[in-house]
Amino acid sequence: MAPSAVFMEPDNLLTPKEKNKLRKPVVEKMRRDRINSSIEQLKLLLEKEFQRHQPNSKLEKADILEMTVSYLKQQSQLQMKRSFHKSSQFDFREGYSRCLQEAFYFLSLHKVRTETQTKLLSHFQK
Repeated sequence: MAPSAVFMEPDNLLTPKEKNKLRKPVVEKMRRDRINSSIEQLKLLLEKEFQRHQPNSKLEKADILEMTVSYLKQQSQLQMKRSFHKSSQFDFREGYSRCLQEAFYFLSLHKVRTETQTKLLSHFQK
């Protein structure tokens, strides 16, 4: 039996629609590979977090994505709490400093130095 020759059409004989039809599976495979790679990277980055929630279980891609979203929401809330706490500390310091300036200004208007004024200034300087 003699080998049969397979006739291949050159690229220039294919219509754009035919080219797209041939290219689509390759492009789709590349897209799926990118998605799978990213999911695997998420799994590696958050491995400890996943082990804490579901030890000894094989995670599906949907599980990895759901747990990642949950983890990111949790981190976002923690960051908001921290920034609020820092902001309130800053506001307190700012207010205290402003109050101190006003007290010094008030005391400087009165030339007479009483024992109370001296104690108050000494207390503020601490």
